[in-house]
Amino acid sequence: MKRIGVTGHRSIPEEAHVHVLAGIRAALCELDGSLEALSSLAVGADQLFADLALAHGAELTVVIPSGDYETSFAAGAELARYRRLKDRAAREVLLDFPHSTDEAYYAAGAYIADHCDRLLAVWDGRPARGFGGTGDIVTYARTLGRPVTVIWRDGVERT
Repeated sequence: MKRIGVTGHRSIPEEAHVHVLAGIRAALCELDGSLEALSSLAVGADQLFADLALAHGAELTVVIPSGDYETSFAAGAELARYRRLKDRAAREVLLDFPHSTDEAYYAAGAYIADHCDRLLAVWDGRPARGFGGTGDIVTYARTLGRPVTVIWRDGVERT
């Protein structure tokens, strides 16, 4: 089974959205055979990837950074989407952090990088805005020698 993980921004500008979706779809279509998709299901790139991976027939492994992770989602549609995707997961990995902190988020990203054969990064190429952000996980994955595919539309800036 091939394992593909994701790291990415929570906020994807509208002008990059279609490009990001197409990039994730293309990366998934390049892979033949059984596929395991690893995601923390954060809003934005993680959830887009999980939706597309499930539609592609992948088994979803959810990496939960902390015991109180659900509190990081806004009530309503955001939390409902997280729970819906989590319910569809074949496996769940709960990390041993009681609270959602930058360290917990970094650990979740590192877990995904450690356990995938390829990492998709929905990333604008800029440094992380806080410890454990996308840039940090890309750097970590590259130090492991993990192949990283960056998906972003040139010229688009995050706000």
